[in-house]
Amino acid sequence: MGLRKLCNANATCTNTDGNYKCTCPKGYEGDGRKDGTDCRPIVLGQSNNKIISIALGVSISLLVLLVGTSWVYWALKKRKLIKLKEKWFQQNGGLLLQQRLRNHTGSMDTAKIYSAEELEKATDNYNKSKILGQGGYGTVYKGVLLDNKVVAIKKSKIGDQSQIEQFINEVVLLTKINHRNVVKLLGCCLETEVPLLVYEFITNGTLSDHIHDKSRSSLLSWDKRLKIATETAGALAYLHYEASMPIIHRDVKTANILLDGNHTVKVSDFGASRLVPLDQAHELTTLVQGTRGYLDPEYLLTSHLTEKSDVYSFGVVLAELLTGKKVISFLRPENERNLATYFVSMLEEDRLLEILDDHIYNGSNAEELKKVADVAKRSLSVKGDNRPTMKEVAVELDGLRIKEK
Repeated sequence: MGLRKLCNANATCTNTDGNYKCTCPKGYEGDGRKDGTDCRPIVLGQSNNKIISIALGVSISLLVLLVGTSWVYWALKKRKLIKLKEKWFQQNGGLLLQQRLRNHTGSMDTAKIYSAEELEKATDNYNKSKILGQGGYGTVYKGVLLDNKVVAIKKSKIGDQSQIEQFINEVVLLTKINHRNVVKLLGCCLETEVPLLVYEFITNGTLSDHIHDKSRSSLLSWDKRLKIATETAGALAYLHYEASMPIIHRDVKTANILLDGNHTVKVSDFGASRLVPLDQAHELTTLVQGTRGYLDPEYLLTSHLTEKSDVYSFGVVLAELLTGKKVISFLRPENERNLATYFVSMLEEDRLLEILDDHIYNGSNAEELKKVADVAKRSLSVKGDNRPTMKEVAVELDGLRIKEK
């Protein structure tokens, strides 16, 4: 009974060996001793607070663990991406390009090596809505750089790794080209799987668009067409004879002739172009590349590429400007499907006026049209030796423009 007084009235007292134990009933907490924590009714709110505190602590711990794990994951992913970009940069000849640029006085001012992030932002991560055009050598996107400069970014198709040194040499050379009628190569990005080329942006579409879009072709007067032909010939002559190393374009066509707001020519797309070493007399043996309808038949037969191959393709462009017809069309009779051969045969029969575009013949310019048609005919000679050079073509066309003025 004496021990009972030592426990809380609600507690159960139990005698132990040399001691005692007080046990609080259900709904109470404490040690049950009057000289201890006694027996106190359990308050429900306090219990919930403890549970909430425990749950909150566990949640925070899990959140910290999740954030930490995510940070480690993204850090590893970023590190992996950096290493991958470094690998691509070296694989695409980045170190070689830097060396070439250092060896060419002034090149650093004209050729820029862009980062992958710069061009991703410029194109909204290569959004499909930014595509300007697609061809055999890649896709071209419109981009806006951080300084608000509008550019054209060419994403090439997977190339031959054995040709990287030649590619780098061409990049350096093309950045040094400074001709008002050749689209300017601003630089490149080598941190991607395939190199990206950055060009100046030309606002008014391609010559092909202007010739074959009925709403535009009516605005393309003969004066404008002769101006376009003369400027294109001058640009190709520059590439053949005045560049530091001769360049054969190899894919001359109206789709690769860009026009600005004043119909000034910008020859573009050097994806198929080849440099001609000075010791090879302007001739290369190479895998045949180009566009059907524009291809030099001699090059197609022999695989020997010369500057006269560009002359033939330019002859097709002249025929296109004169007739307004597509270079290949299966909607035309069989003898007319290939514009180049049909054009030459009509000239041989003295029937030029029958095939001229309705928008260019005004009754008083027949003689001038015949002279340009004759330049086209000679450029379309089956044998390259019988064709004029681009320099000769440029001089003839320029002479006609001067007389016209």
